[in-house]
Amino acid sequence: MTGRFRRARVAVLLGGLSAEREISVQSGTAVAKALRGLGYRVTTVQVGRDLPARLARVKPDVAFNALHGRYGEDGAVQGVLEVMAIPYTGPGLLTSALAMDKTMAKTVWRSQGLPTPAWVTVDPAARRLPTLPAKLPLVVKPNSEGSSVGVSIVRRRAALAAAVKLAGRSDARVVIEAYVPGKEVTVGILDGRALGALEVVAKGEFHTYEVKYTAGREEFFMPARLPQATTARVLELAEAAHAALGGGAYSRVDLRVDGRKPALIELNSLPGLTALSYLPRIASHAGLDFPALCESILDRATLHVRESKR
Repeated sequence: MTGRFRRARVAVLLGGLSAEREISVQSGTAVAKALRGLGYRVTTVQVGRDLPARLARVKPDVAFNALHGRYGEDGAVQGVLEVMAIPYTGPGLLTSALAMDKTMAKTVWRSQGLPTPAWVTVDPAARRLPTLPAKLPLVVKPNSEGSSVGVSIVRRRAALAAAVKLAGRSDARVVIEAYVPGKEVTVGILDGRALGALEVVAKGEFHTYEVKYTAGREEFFMPARLPQATTARVLELAEAAHAALGGGAYSRVDLRVDGRKPALIELNSLPGLTALSYLPRIASHAGLDFPALCESILDRATLHVRESKR
């Protein structure tokens, strides 16, 4: 399957309208460089509200979606590409929307019997908060953001309202979730199969946006320092979480592991592809260097909406 789009005009979509725009530019630039190094004809497309017009001018045969966050990872751009009949990387509309919406993703996982921390979803403008899902500490985060934007760990009840307000700056809904102690582990998925589990240790209280994207602020262990049986369970859960939200060519699944008990936190349907990103580290350990990973993702580009045959 390698090289399926070798003669195609490839548009790498980057930038976008979300809080993760800067990271998307880094991801898209790295992907474009890798694909060009393999001989692909690549045009980078800065994504704004004029995306349809830009794509009409470029006339790509396929799009590599290197966007992150709102409008790029939530089904919006996927819908544009479906309407314009441009095959694209990553999942389709429904999976994208489900994965980006933490409440919906957790609801689907819970319906499948998959472990995820207890939570409530609140309106940040509400005068009173509902019954909390667990005792302190709690994690407070926007319902539909990535890269730890607007996330807080709340250890005192007096700090809860401010944390909800902070998360509410990024979203009209806020998730209050039970805090799971232990290790932070992330699993790379390609073609529905786990490539491996990476343990990430933040040099700070948790993985803030600044920690994630500042060199030297995290320590990595590949494979994760877990008992063999726990690792097997983590990989199994990650594959199940990916499948439950509709599958797709690739993703990255984040978990917390308390002792021998893993819990699903979220699924990243378009994980970062920067020099500091987790998925390339996992893929490299599995034998896929960065250009090969990019080509593998591109090979799996497709349209997800099929026209009916009359």
